[in-house]
Amino acid sequence: MQRLPYVVVTNPHINDVYELYYTAFDKFRRIKEIKTLEDNERLCKEVSEMLRAHLTVIPKLAMGIHECSDLMPASELDHFMNTVLRSRISRRVIAEQHLALTETFNSHWFSPGAKLSESEFIGEVFIKCIAKEVIDHCAKTVQELARSANGPDTRVPEIKINGHLEASFPYILSHLEYIIGELLRNSVQAVIEKHQHSSAPLPPIEVTVCEAQQHVIIRISDQGGGIPRDALPYLWSFDKGPLKYQRLVNLEQVPLMAATLQELRVNKNLTGPQSERSGHSSSLSSLSMRPPNLRLGMGLPLSRVYAEYWAGSLELHSLEGYGVDAFLQISKLGNKNEQLATRAAMDAV
Repeated sequence: MQRLPYVVVTNPHINDVYELYYTAFDKFRRIKEIKTLEDNERLCKEVSEMLRAHLTVIPKLAMGIHECSDLMPASELDHFMNTVLRSRISRRVIAEQHLALTETFNSHWFSPGAKLSESEFIGEVFIKCIAKEVIDHCAKTVQELARSANGPDTRVPEIKINGHLEASFPYILSHLEYIIGELLRNSVQAVIEKHQHSSAPLPPIEVTVCEAQQHVIIRISDQGGGIPRDALPYLWSFDKGPLKYQRLVNLEQVPLMAATLQELRVNKNLTGPQSERSGHSSSLSSLSMRPPNLRLGMGLPLSRVYAEYWAGSLELHSLEGYGVDAFLQISKLGNKNEQLATRAAMDAV
């Protein structure tokens, strides 16, 4: 951040983010060595407060990027944004994992040395993340969001799941739910808008799961008309070109953002695999909320950052006038062939 041009760093939103990270660093360097459980409790309190304070980072960064789009090339701003977000993921994963492990240790049901079943979590890592269950959960949430945004009588497309339905892998559930949730939201909204004046049944959204030894691929196919040609250059960019002013107005309505599916939920009765485990509160219980129909232009680029951080990938293929195929490749965490070098290189940036 200190390498940015002075005129960019003085942007009030970028400067606020800089001050947040400087303050966090200053607090951490003053914490004494942790030697007792009481010391750890004080550390957890500090970490929790910092995590809450940093919920403003994503919207502030995005607003700063939009306001500085005339001061730096879009490619350099995107590189900066991707680097900061990857760094943010690293820090939040470490912090949330420590908090989750501490909470587990303090739980009445925890038994030191007991063997974990595959249905349990180690901190924030879901040991047996079943792709079909996660997609089912995201699909129900997205359909509910679509009715909330477009009206209760809105026709919503069916979401069909096929392929390797028993595919499972260890993963951080909040990251996976965010990516799949964003992809399904885009597909559902596109189908609704494309066929809103037709009386024919809405074409379903097809989700195919394919499991290989080292990774799982999830393909989401819709018939929502594809991506307009003039939007393609900005698909993976945080700078939305001609739409940046509208996105800036929308971002001003979102002071806090955790980048989880939970903060968009309108029906709190829709619970997923993580919230069903007993004795452990879900890390997805976001303190932030935002309207489900508010478009920020960050879903796809932020989803790709999440996917690539864990050595996966996210690609879109658009057939203009017909629909979109999205391909999400997920590397199995803990696999002996896991691409650790890729993530290590990201963390070193």
